[in-house]
Amino acid sequence: MALDGMMLHHVINELKTSALDARVYQIHQPNRDEIVMQLRTKDGNKRLLLSTRANSPRVHFTKYNLENPASPPMLCMLMRKKLGGGKLVDIRQAGLDRVISFDFDCVNELGDKVRITVVVEIMGKYSNVIFVDEKGIIIDALKRVDMTMSSQRLVLPNLPYEYPVPQDKLNILLTAPEKVVESIISTPGEKTLNKAILGAVQGISPIICRELEHLTLGGRDLSNKKLGEDDKIKLADEIKKLSDTILTSSGKPLVLYHKSDAKPFDISFIDIGQYGSLCESREYDSFCELLDSYYIERDSADRMRVKAADLSRVLTNLVNRTTNKINIQKRELEKCEDREQLRIKGDLLQANLYRIERGAESVTVENFYDENNAPIEIKLNPAISPAQNAQKYYKDYNKAKTAQQVLTVQIKKAEDELVYLDSLRDTLSRVKSEKELNQIRLEFMEQGYIKQNKSMKKKPAQLPPLEYKTSDGFRVLVGRNNRQNDQLTMKTANNRDIWLHTKDIPGSHTIVETMGKEISDTAIIEAARIAAYHSKAKDSTNVPVDYTLVKYVSKPVGAKPGMVIFTNNRTVYVDPKLPSDDM
Repeated sequence: MALDGMMLHHVINELKTSALDARVYQIHQPNRDEIVMQLRTKDGNKRLLLSTRANSPRVHFTKYNLENPASPPMLCMLMRKKLGGGKLVDIRQAGLDRVISFDFDCVNELGDKVRITVVVEIMGKYSNVIFVDEKGIIIDALKRVDMTMSSQRLVLPNLPYEYPVPQDKLNILLTAPEKVVESIISTPGEKTLNKAILGAVQGISPIICRELEHLTLGGRDLSNKKLGEDDKIKLADEIKKLSDTILTSSGKPLVLYHKSDAKPFDISFIDIGQYGSLCESREYDSFCELLDSYYIERDSADRMRVKAADLSRVLTNLVNRTTNKINIQKRELEKCEDREQLRIKGDLLQANLYRIERGAESVTVENFYDENNAPIEIKLNPAISPAQNAQKYYKDYNKAKTAQQVLTVQIKKAEDELVYLDSLRDTLSRVKSEKELNQIRLEFMEQGYIKQNKSMKKKPAQLPPLEYKTSDGFRVLVGRNNRQNDQLTMKTANNRDIWLHTKDIPGSHTIVETMGKEISDTAIIEAARIAAYHSKAKDSTNVPVDYTLVKYVSKPVGAKPGMVIFTNNRTVYVDPKLPSDDM
């Protein structure tokens, strides 16, 4: 769900309560889609997140410290100069549209007091953060819009700022409920009531439209053109209640969960009854906390996907190239399987040299390798002698025999490479921070997949392995990447510790530290669940996990990072789960 204007009204009310008169003491730009303003408020220091992500544009306080690039972007540096020390004096919303203006009183280079407005436009993929001076001139924007992107509304430095063209919809805070109902009914065409509401009312989300329909019709299937008088009165009453909730900012920050899988699927500021017993809701202490919790995990994965996009492209190209190479080599190997026929023809020619005329293009002889001595036709090169023809068949035979040996080794090597690339893809899919990503980037460089990054003057510090504890007190360590898998298994772990890994599935090395104690079945099962969670099979069930003593794990000479062999193993089947997930 996108953050609608009605819920945004509640968010702004929250921000005004604690952020007005706050001072800007730092500005960060973690990525191309987000700005974080650190404010000193009367309630302490807070981070104000301005996000223009296409699937989750929003404004709210965040408790999460987003990872910043090593060097701040130019826009970030400019805003620090312009807004640093500025005082937030007002927060304005344009009606119930998703356009919010933050007014700051700042001091310029000459010491004069100036007003700078930060305009946040929440409009899906067209969302933007625009910095405007007191004369209404654009200083800069998170996303510049030039003539190649739009001929209607340019967003460029030194141009006057223009509000987005307002939609022809009614603001229920300024319009009588009866007038709103008339507009809903007179919407062109016959539509379901929720669609008609969506087309007539400003700043309303689909879930609220469906709830108004549910409250008005009680499950009846009526279009906007077929409402009875009682239905119109009921709809006007529900719109009035909704308007009062917004005016008084008395809505509740609710997140909705499917009862079947307990996963959040939507948010709301009013109770939702349209799903009946299929869903339940959880109320948060504040709207900022709700938005922070609802979007953070999805956004975190999205941020990492963007930052890892170059490595993902490299991996895709490597996988395609290696797969094509294997297919070509297998086709060549198939041709080598007929090499025995070459040797037989050489033998038959050698035995029948006296019968072959020089310059012949073929000869038919009895095949003494066949139990019936069936005749066989053998093609010849007329430009060379019969003896030379026989030697050519022997030469082709030896060439095919050598090719088979070489191709078998090369195919095995390429298949091992494919397994390693798959492990890299799995590791990349689970990365959660810039530091982890830099470790993987270093591995790409060491394997020669990408060029050495000159900006990476020294190797990034190795992060510690992930750490968990089983319910009976055993410490479990999990490698974050292939290089750390090697370190954990081959150097950190004790010979009597337990090593676990998903069976024939890319994943992290997992170590259970035994500290000389007898390992329990409970610890093995719980550690296996952790190993399955940190693997490509994270979203599967009944995942096979191999385990053995560390002393039975070894690394072949020249093997890729994370690649090991092991013996004396057993296998358990588990569902992926972390100790915190009600284990």
